Amino acid sequence: MSDATSKSDSWPPNIKAALKRMAPASKYLGLEILDADKEQGIVKLAFNAGPELCNMWGGIQGGMVAAMLDDAMAFAVGLNLEWGQISPTLELKVSMIAPARPGRIYATGKVIKRGRSVGFVEGELTAEDGTLLATGSSTATFVTLKRKDETPAQA
Repeated sequence: MSDATSKSDSWPPNIKAALKRMAPASKYLGLEILDADKEQGIVKLAFNAGPELCNMWGGIQGGMVAAMLDDAMAFAVGLNLEWGQISPTLELKVSMIAPARPGRIYATGKVIKRGRSVGFVEGELTAEDGTLLATGSSTATFVTLKRKDETPAQA
């Protein structure tokens, strides 16, 4: 895996943006960007999951698992976006395979198909020992944000 800081000049815009100012939710999950392959549409992440992500039985709460997968898939589908574009999730499906526990959790996100306005992505989470914890699939749309200085055209 590549060290995020050593590759910072070659990262795609979405990865650079996350390294510059990480989303609060991703920071809460303990996100670490490990590698990104723009041509193949694959990202590799790690989450340093603490006890604050757990339910009362000591497992990581299912919504947190889904959020980790959502991050992995969003980073993958966003690899080919330009500055000013975002890829909101339209649909998300998660299958919980095994209980996730606090510690280091690895995630992979992979673009399955990318169209002009919609992308289809898959992801998986594994424990440090390689145990498959969860899989997911997602559909995202592509949106170009308007600059703050842009004003709507007058009618």
